[in-house]
Amino acid sequence: MSKPNPVQSYLSYSLATAHRKVHGSLSRRLKEFNVQVEAWRVMEILESGTDMTMGDLAEAVLMNPPTLTKLVDRMVSDGIVHRRMASIDQRQVNLVLTDLGQKRVGQIREQARLEDDEILDKIGVENADLLHRILGELVK
Repeated sequence: MSKPNPVQSYLSYSLATAHRKVHGSLSRRLKEFNVQVEAWRVMEILESGTDMTMGDLAEAVLMNPPTLTKLVDRMVSDGIVHRRMASIDQRQVNLVLTDLGQKRVGQIREQARLEDDEILDKIGVENADLLHRILGELVK
């Protein structure tokens, strides 16, 4: 008989385990489009039309700035986004989705919704709403 793993008793471990499982599942869904989960996050934010500095965008997509810069370089070379000088402060650069990026974000969004649907099927709408609120409290 195996001994229980003591780390499993920590809430932080359970959150990390759930994140890993969901992130892995979503990654597999997005692999069809040759897009990482983090790139999808960038695309969703850009599609909303919100201009952000690279630092703000890095925070929003849960990445450190140097890693985001490498990801954006890849997205530019893949024709998903292009860089544009900010109109207010020309030292800053804004990212804009290309036509291909617009098309791709729509395709990817469907996969993200399917992932959410699977979660809803497992825990139900009421629990999902509660979980969303609780997680929101953790990040305040």
